[in-house]
Amino acid sequence: MQRYYYSETFSTFLTQKSEYVLGCMDKMNEFDLTLEQRGAWIEEITLMKSVISALNCDGQILFEYTIPRLGKRVDVVLLVKGIIFTIEFKVGADAFLVNDKEQVWDYALDLKNFHEESRSRIIVPILVATEAPEKDCSLGMLPFSYYDDQVYYPLMSNAGTLLPIINKVLAETAPQAALDAHEWTVSRYSPTPTIIQAASALYMNHSVEDITKHEADKAGIDSCTAFILDIIKKSKQNHQKSICFVTGVPGAGKTLVGLNVAIQQEEGDLAVYLSGNGPLVKVLTEALARDKVKKEKARNRKCTKTEAERQVSRFIQLIPRYRDNMLGKLKVPFRNGQIELDPLKVSKAAGKSAAEVENVAIYDEAQRMWDMRHLRAWLARKKGVNDFPMSEGEFLIWSLDQHKDWATIVCLVGGGQEINSGEGGIGLWIDALNQQFPDWQIYISNQLTEKEYAEGNVSAFLAQNPNVHLQPDLHLAVSQRSYRAETLSLFVHQLLDLDVPAARATLAEFQERYPIVLTRDLAKAKDWLRSHARGSERYGMLVSSKAFRLKPLAIDIRSQADIVPWFLNPITDIRSSLFLEDVATEFDIQGLELDWTCLVWDGDFRYDPVHHGWQHFNFRSDRWQNINIAEGRAYQLNAYRVLLTRARQGMVICIPEGNPADATRLPEFYDPTYEYFKGLGLREL
Repeated sequence: MQRYYYSETFSTFLTQKSEYVLGCMDKMNEFDLTLEQRGAWIEEITLMKSVISALNCDGQILFEYTIPRLGKRVDVVLLVKGIIFTIEFKVGADAFLVNDKEQVWDYALDLKNFHEESRSRIIVPILVATEAPEKDCSLGMLPFSYYDDQVYYPLMSNAGTLLPIINKVLAETAPQAALDAHEWTVSRYSPTPTIIQAASALYMNHSVEDITKHEADKAGIDSCTAFILDIIKKSKQNHQKSICFVTGVPGAGKTLVGLNVAIQQEEGDLAVYLSGNGPLVKVLTEALARDKVKKEKARNRKCTKTEAERQVSRFIQLIPRYRDNMLGKLKVPFRNGQIELDPLKVSKAAGKSAAEVENVAIYDEAQRMWDMRHLRAWLARKKGVNDFPMSEGEFLIWSLDQHKDWATIVCLVGGGQEINSGEGGIGLWIDALNQQFPDWQIYISNQLTEKEYAEGNVSAFLAQNPNVHLQPDLHLAVSQRSYRAETLSLFVHQLLDLDVPAARATLAEFQERYPIVLTRDLAKAKDWLRSHARGSERYGMLVSSKAFRLKPLAIDIRSQADIVPWFLNPITDIRSSLFLEDVATEFDIQGLELDWTCLVWDGDFRYDPVHHGWQHFNFRSDRWQNINIAEGRAYQLNAYRVLLTRARQGMVICIPEGNPADATRLPEFYDPTYEYFKGLGLREL
């Protein structure tokens, strides 16, 4: 399908009647044409005819051009003299609202970042409030300002100043290379959506075609999804049980693959997307519910927020909720270390099994499943269930194994992202399959040799299992979160491994397009975030969950952020990440992302220049104490791996100077780490 409702050359547009242009747009419109929309389109067409006739040059005009990543349409795009104008109309409006300015700015930035024929072009966003007073318009500004990437700061116009504003841009701009209008309209659009945007587009539109980064096909999202869907189909046809392990670097698109698989099931087949990441589920559920209410309202259909949340929760659930449903079907107490179904708690209806209704379950962040010791202790403490004999992964496999016909599990596994006590990683899953489920077919990447995955012992775990199928498509090797620096995760890996020459070389490759800067001053860090974010781009402060001595900087991790407004609400809400008061930890941010981040580094994780190693600390009462347990050190290292890979466009790392009068914040706790980063080539503010 074409991405616009109407497109023509200036000369042809001027010869066509307004009613004809309106008819073309209405034919492409997926909604019923309301009187309000009809009136707005007629006014836009009339005004653009007046403007274009006075420009006295040729070009291309497009109405309602789609921005797939944002799920919105630009009212008008003008391609004239090699320049791209994106114009958003607010017909009848007499003021320029902040949200409207962000909207038209987002359109311009999206084209610049993700539309191939727009990347090297000047892009001028214009907001037209048709009845706004001339004193509020941008015409008096001299000159108009624009950024290094040649995207103009949004210009404000009313109906009367639109022509002179366009003329002023053309007069101030040096001659540009000609723009082929046809090539522009059919150009590849290659976005990398945030996980919230991706989930919304998938959930509402049931299509991933326009939201994946197509030039990174070789990175594997499309082929990985297709492979898993094929395994699901074969499992159903052959009455088999199968499990797929999808692995990849941070931001490579594992969650997107899982959401895509969950939605693309054949009619009658059910799938559920499960995550143990509470913040991720909360944020996605809220975002999808808000979006559904908005979309239904646009269709003149009634949908309450509660109803929307209920529908979304059928698609995305917390693992504990799913797990507890299955626990309720068991006989207790357990005998001889075995679990048994209680016939009185299972449906006796014909054809029903003890399993949940879904034949397909996608487990996000499967590396974070609890081992048996931690799950047993938690169930005894919280549920009164004693002596539970399985790890969490094993029990979830057992749950799907109760299907009489077929089942498929998709495990999304992040390498080196176990960040909490008891999280067993991919090894627990494989061990459970080897010991308890010998008939399950196992599909796993043949590239899992790095130490992030089961400490490099994946091959040993799988060696004795005859049902293992190695598949390269199940490993996503390229980060798509940081679309300006696909090797960011490699740099973070090298940084944490203290491989200075390699880290310096990798950083040098992307530093110009993905800035990572260093400061000792939190106020400077905040100013840097504010100055770099444009449109609705989000920024926020991140800290380690062990960063207890940042209180002098007004950062108290014991005051938990309300993660839904932190991620979704505007800057006017003090709970929003944009307000730069509340902070998120690795537990809040894992699986999610911001455009720009400030990582405030405390004394819990320090560089030791004498031994060229990391030092690990917990804070207790009035002093820092060494973390001596290897498992605890690994969790802390992984926490910082998560924190360092959450930004899509750039980050500032703030390492305080400390205070020689405060024994808990001595400068020597912070200075070596700062010097280590500086030595890698990070620029100082």
